[in-house]
Amino acid sequence: MSTVNIKIEGIPYQVEAGLTILEAARQCGYEIPSLCTFNHGECNRGSCRVCLVEATGARGLVASCVYPVAEGMEITISSPKAVAARRASVELLLSNHNMHCQQCDKNEKCELLYVARATGAREHMFEGSQTPTTFDDVNPSIVRDTSKCVLCGRCVARCANAHGQGILGFENRGFRAIVGPAQNRNFADSPCIMCGQCVSVCPTGALMEKSEISKVDEAMAAGKYVVVQTAPAVRAALGEEFGMKVGTPVTGKMAAALRRLGFKKVFDTNYGADLTIMEEANELLIRMKEGGTLPMITSCSPGWINYAEYNYSDLLGHLSSCKSPHEMQGAIIKHYYAEKIGVKPEDMFVVSIMPCTAKKFEKERDQLVTRGLKDVDAVLTTRELGRLIKRSGINFAKLPDEEFDMDIIGDYTGAGVIFGVTGGVMEAALRTAYKAVTGSEHEGIVFEQVRGFDGIKEASLDLNGTVVNVAVAHGMKNAKVLLDQIRAGESKYHFIEIMGCPGGCINGGGQPYVRECFLPNEDLDIMDTYKEKRAQALYSEDERQVLRQSHNNPQMIAIYKEFLGEPCGHLSHELLHTSYAGRVGFNEI
Repeated sequence: MSTVNIKIEGIPYQVEAGLTILEAARQCGYEIPSLCTFNHGECNRGSCRVCLVEATGARGLVASCVYPVAEGMEITISSPKAVAARRASVELLLSNHNMHCQQCDKNEKCELLYVARATGAREHMFEGSQTPTTFDDVNPSIVRDTSKCVLCGRCVARCANAHGQGILGFENRGFRAIVGPAQNRNFADSPCIMCGQCVSVCPTGALMEKSEISKVDEAMAAGKYVVVQTAPAVRAALGEEFGMKVGTPVTGKMAAALRRLGFKKVFDTNYGADLTIMEEANELLIRMKEGGTLPMITSCSPGWINYAEYNYSDLLGHLSSCKSPHEMQGAIIKHYYAEKIGVKPEDMFVVSIMPCTAKKFEKERDQLVTRGLKDVDAVLTTRELGRLIKRSGINFAKLPDEEFDMDIIGDYTGAGVIFGVTGGVMEAALRTAYKAVTGSEHEGIVFEQVRGFDGIKEASLDLNGTVVNVAVAHGMKNAKVLLDQIRAGESKYHFIEIMGCPGGCINGGGQPYVRECFLPNEDLDIMDTYKEKRAQALYSEDERQVLRQSHNNPQMIAIYKEFLGEPCGHLSHELLHTSYAGRVGFNEI
């Protein structure tokens, strides 16, 4: 690694060659105001001019996020010229911003407000006309409000980097420029997969999840029997909303908070994950035995399902017909649990706490209506749950650790927990598939080959002489490689796991925002390691479980014996399986 010698504010430093001034300054302990998330590879366009500094060898001020360091360079951050320029840049951004901060859900985590304070920006310094606004809330998942957009391009880059998609781009020129789908269409009329990765990198409230907190309030006020279930990945990130370090598991406090919010029952979607494995692992074995369509691809990620319906409708037969875990659990709650406790199914209101904005879209599918009732009635993101807890005056950090409700349904194994990280569904399925074929447990519970954050992972498993080749991909850019192999007839795999979001659900579009400026107590490398820290929270909980294979969950054994009959049987197909179809817009689902 080659290095260069530079000076920042007159102090000498040796830094890696090729770094930008912004990167080098951060490594040396300086915080230049910026609207970049350079560690994610987003932005770095230098267009907002918030990070201007003086540097020898440059003509005038330079944008530190794009200007590289050089041998002997002297950098000045605090000169009156640089300070005034950064402040003016932010004031210009504010002049075209709606400034309705009190009503904005991004209020506590708005990076524009953060840099405004850091630079000492003043309101109303530049007054005049503002860019015409587009407000798009037609789809169930994402709201776009261009009056809050600062044209940083982070959302455009994230969509391309994560998925190879070009859903978002710059429309119009000059003063009328905005960011949106082609021809400024709404998201519902574009092939957006609703994953929310664009929301996760937006520095303002220009892109936000569509809140459903009011739906929950209305259901409770109407006297509905409101129950809640929480996805595995939520427990690995919710604590960040309350100042806890990234990767702090908060399973017990989360259960306690949900109970205090007034939900009648507090369930863990890990139960639904175990149920999914019972169905999906057996579906795979049936396909292999009976000559069904292979490779079979998992269907737990609604963002991935949307991508497949838009771009690979000819391969939909490869998808598992299993519903996602929270939809399975919703169907069981309404058509099994409700009867057990004497509640009419139509009076049962199921709320899912998910790390994902695409789950909001998913629950609206006509295919996920069972016996005339939606499987799930409302979806809140991890961020929305954080807002709900704060609104209710609950001191999250001081809550005791409590258990989920586990009467009849709700108990889970370690296999259900790891669904939240890329490779987790595959690993959980292999644990059960091995037992189903061989009659004995696999010697090692952990399948290291499918763990980690490589874009594509692969492994082989010997099932009594039959070798099963598997692959795992996360982010549609990686998934496309495997899908094109299938389309070309060149795939060697029997089973493929695909997750829409990079890293899996732990990095879902509904998870807490990860920004250094809002995480002052974190390590410097947090932007590089947050996915690993969240993943470890789930793997640690898996290790703590006495039972770590879905088929060993006593409640799984009981529900098949008493109600469902057998995996992939007639009743389970009615309640737990679904179908997919190629489409263009939301109104076609």
